[in-house]
Amino acid sequence: MNHSEISSFIWGTADLLRSSFKQHEYGDIILPFTVMRRLDVVLEPTKQVVLDAAAKSFPEALRDTMLKQAAGVDFYNTSEFTMHGLLSDADGIRENLTKYVTSFSPEIADIFDKFKIFDVIKDLDDNNLLFLVVERFCNPKVDLSPASISNADMGDIYEELIRRFSEVSNETAGEHFSPRDGLRLAAELLVVGEMDDLTQPNRIVKVCDPCAGTGGALTVFADRVAEINPQATVVTYAQEINGQSYAICKSDTILKGGNIANVHLGDTLADDQMPGETFGYQISNPPYGVDWKKSQAAVKKEHEQLGFAGRFGAGLPRISDGQLLFVQHMVAKMRPADEGGGRIAVFLNGSPLFTGAAGSGESEMRRHLLEHDLVDAIVAMPNDFFFNTGIATYIWVIDNAKEERRKGKVQLINANGIYSKMRKSLGSKRNELTDAQIEWIVGLYKYTPLRPSEEILKEIRELEASIAEQLQKAGF
Repeated sequence: MNHSEISSFIWGTADLLRSSFKQHEYGDIILPFTVMRRLDVVLEPTKQVVLDAAAKSFPEALRDTMLKQAAGVDFYNTSEFTMHGLLSDADGIRENLTKYVTSFSPEIADIFDKFKIFDVIKDLDDNNLLFLVVERFCNPKVDLSPASISNADMGDIYEELIRRFSEVSNETAGEHFSPRDGLRLAAELLVVGEMDDLTQPNRIVKVCDPCAGTGGALTVFADRVAEINPQATVVTYAQEINGQSYAICKSDTILKGGNIANVHLGDTLADDQMPGETFGYQISNPPYGVDWKKSQAAVKKEHEQLGFAGRFGAGLPRISDGQLLFVQHMVAKMRPADEGGGRIAVFLNGSPLFTGAAGSGESEMRRHLLEHDLVDAIVAMPNDFFFNTGIATYIWVIDNAKEERRKGKVQLINANGIYSKMRKSLGSKRNELTDAQIEWIVGLYKYTPLRPSEEILKEIRELEASIAEQLQKAGF
């Protein structure tokens, strides 16, 4: 079977789930079982070695390390069972599968915990489907072992399953999934002008997404760098607040052979899990128009006590929308200019551009970005482009080490009318970008005239004054 056939076979598990589960729940079952089966066959050759090691007495501090050495990879399972072995006891499959899952090493147990795997096992068992699902994943037609499928290929298969999950979950997909065509454009905008740097032999590229969702943006960027320089090593970093999205991102990372220690769960604004880290590239789609009340105490404390020594020195926006806080966080995480600089591509709605009169938190944050010559370009995207909103969106490109001709300037690109109609809508997403249209927009970035930053700042100030006047007239 090729990759597409394998992913189709795995997704075909949905045929078993129909009538017992809702369509948007299919991925909640199929994704963790895919991860489980891949890990199961990766560990199979050293199964007995691990069991022998587990039976020995090690100091608790060394036990984890010794078991990983026995497994030959950075995870292990100390259960006597394999997934295929579970099928020999149909009546005991729920109890035995539960024991099997709890026997994984802590990093893997964390993934299954965030997938809420024990609820999944219970629901499948209650619907008399647990044995059938395990049996399907053990079907000899689908060999997920490393001998047949490399880490990179397994990552591609898993990405295809994530994409299918996003499509059937499109009523809420925008919370977790960003459209791949938009991410491809953002990745292109990050690497344009960076080719000399990215094509260096043995290049190590660090990229971070502080609102990672399922990790799609990082995958798209890593794939683009691999196209430019197959010998480059892309090291991805992620933080995500949603447990299930975190589980998908972390499992995707381990299936590709990446370092899952770089994938973090938590509130990026209130609890930065990567203090002191800086990155050459960042790509993200933070939540639009979502309040930051839960993060307020920690953010306000950092702003007041640390100022620009922290992440939020430029100011705080109104409580109803935290987008500019994520922008400030990313700016604070840019690799210093004297070390090569950093670039950011971040999706925002219109609020960070237009909200807030002169002197407001939003105004001060915009002023800081422009006066420090950090804004490289702003691209107006087509409407009806995202799964969960039809409103206008923008890609902000931020750079703290601009090339000479772009210094002191900001490029405004109107790509609002560049799109193709989709044959079938996905939630609010009715428009998409073809590869040719992405190339066209990147061409606009490379070749159209630039405008001085002070000119852009002046126009924003005039807009802020107009908004303030209108609010005053309205009695606010």
